[in-house]
Amino acid sequence: MNEPTISNASSLHGWRKSTYSGNEGGSCIEILDGHPAGVPVRDSKDPEGPALVFRPAGWTPFVTAVKDGSLSA
Repeated sequence: MNEPTISNASSLHGWRKSTYSGNEGGSCIEILDGHPAGVPVRDSKDPEGPALVFRPAGWTPFVTAVKDGSLSA
C-alpha cells in the first residue's frame, strides 16, 4: 500500500530532527508532529523536496524497532 506524500515539504512548519542526529549535516530525516494525516518524514538535506506521510499504526512500531535495535541494515 502506498503512503501519501506531500510534494513540497517546506510548505509545512515545525520539522524536527532526531536527538540522535549530529550537526555534521549527514543523512538525517526530519519529522513533523501533529499532522492530521499521520507522520510526515522528509530528508533534511532536501527541505523543499517531498515528504512521505506514514500512518501512526505503522510509524509507532517502526520507531520502537529502531530504538530496541531489532532492525538490521
